[in-house]
Amino acid sequence: MTLTEAFSDLPDPRTGPAQRHDLTEMILMALCAVLCGADSWVDVAEWAEDNEAWIKRYLVLEHGTPSHDTFSRVFRLLDAKVFEACFREWIGSLVGAVTGVVAIDGKTASGSKDGHNTALHTISAYATASGLCLAQEHTRGKGNEIPAIKALLDTLALKGCIVTIDAIGCQTEIAQKILDRGGDYLLAVKDNQETLANAWREFFAEGEAAGFGSLPVSRYQSIEKDHGRIETRQALWVTDLSWLDKPPRQHWPRLAGIGMIERQREINGKTSYERAFYIGSKGIASAESFAKAARSHWGIENSLHWVLDVIFRKDDCRVRKDHAPHNFAALRKFALALLRQDTQYPKRSLRSRRKTAERLPDYRAALLGLVPRG
Repeated sequence: MTLTEAFSDLPDPRTGPAQRHDLTEMILMALCAVLCGADSWVDVAEWAEDNEAWIKRYLVLEHGTPSHDTFSRVFRLLDAKVFEACFREWIGSLVGAVTGVVAIDGKTASGSKDGHNTALHTISAYATASGLCLAQEHTRGKGNEIPAIKALLDTLALKGCIVTIDAIGCQTEIAQKILDRGGDYLLAVKDNQETLANAWREFFAEGEAAGFGSLPVSRYQSIEKDHGRIETRQALWVTDLSWLDKPPRQHWPRLAGIGMIERQREINGKTSYERAFYIGSKGIASAESFAKAARSHWGIENSLHWVLDVIFRKDDCRVRKDHAPHNFAALRKFALALLRQDTQYPKRSLRSRRKTAERLPDYRAALLGLVPRG
């Protein structure tokens, strides 16, 4: 599916003379500008004006390029849920059937606070194998994360996937929804589930101290060295839950295992320890698959949140009104997906590819799949 096809059925929120500029052309111009470094509607409008001759090779631009006020007004009106649906359909055409780990996590855009409205909080579903964001849901503030996670899961096809979520998602309804969508769950257990967390701490502490008896325990260890830091990760995964009280076994749908990861970090001669606990369904069969799934979850922080913050300067963005912050967030993820799919400069960093798109018009057109008119 081309980008033009993805936006072709998008309802235009404008009427009459306000439709002077073609909606699909405006979206493509905005996306191209964001791809090349734009961080505001002023940036978008100036980029379009500076590159008008190049844009006319691919788009009609019957009335020239829009002003920044026009870009702002249109993206404030454009229904964010409908625009997000276009993104999901397009990204689905890129990745096909998703496999492996799908990490779900939220991030607040600090620059999006608008008067009495709290900052925009975005929940993203990230396919760790392909490095692509599959979908996103938005809330104002972190307090509505659980409904947003449920709504996000409703949009995903998860057959054969392991879905990882931090402690905020450790809810039986969320676990059931993941199973209903065809996936398996691996959820972090912290003190928001106090009974579980205490039971897991006690079980693994006693097992490590006195042995686990005849209970089979799968183990996996990995060591990572980087710039003077040594991190040793020891994972334990237990699938025989006959020792566990009946209520939690019945309460959690298709519960098949519990796990612990102990991280030992050595930095400049100082050693620290940290333990994290998890609950999972039967898609996690061993300590190795458990450890790799848990480790993959942090890809959403390093490869999505960090990239959007640092390379796309998300927190510096002051787009705040109505649907505009949601839609600008979607434009960033469109652009990031285009950069990640690039095969022309695979050894260049994402930052470098973004700068290359600004410098080289042919490379920019290839990323966007633009075809010259006539």
